[in-house]
Amino acid sequence: MKYDDVKDSISQVLISHEELDSKLDELAAQISQDYADVDNLLCIGVLKGAAYTLVSVTRRMSISTPVDFMSLSSYGSGMESSHTITVRSDLTTDVAGKNVLILEDIVDSGYTLNWLIAELKRRGAASVKVMALLSKPERREYEVPIDYLGFTIPNEFVVGFGMDYNDHYRNLDFIGVLDPKVYAN
Repeated sequence: MKYDDVKDSISQVLISHEELDSKLDELAAQISQDYADVDNLLCIGVLKGAAYTLVSVTRRMSISTPVDFMSLSSYGSGMESSHTITVRSDLTTDVAGKNVLILEDIVDSGYTLNWLIAELKRRGAASVKVMALLSKPERREYEVPIDYLGFTIPNEFVVGFGMDYNDHYRNLDFIGVLDPKVYAN
């Protein structure tokens, strides 16, 4: 979906489709280089938001890697974290002995990612690294390592490229700031 389709709901295009494409190419090249000699890499995306990021990065990579998904929630239907992680759907792959790369859409408070890193280590992952398309450091409550970062953004409510509001706007081909009038009530 393009900007013209939602221009009444988006107050600002924060990251254009072209900027996303360029950054995804850059991240995929760096990850491919760093993991070129690693046989047991597993890329994990947290559903639903990170699906777009995981697919976009892994299809650009020059190395082959299995992928898996987890569905976690700490937000429910609201806009603020509840600080309770719910595993809605678990991995189908055993991470023991694997070098795991978590591909995230956005790191906000850091709570979910902090929990996930600890959980994957508890399950025996040989290593756990993080690629985040977006980071919102102003909102950070838990410092988490981001090994590969796309963009640092201000504390705005963003949608697009996997990020949503009430399960809408995920399929935008850019990242935009949602107009507050959309969620005011």
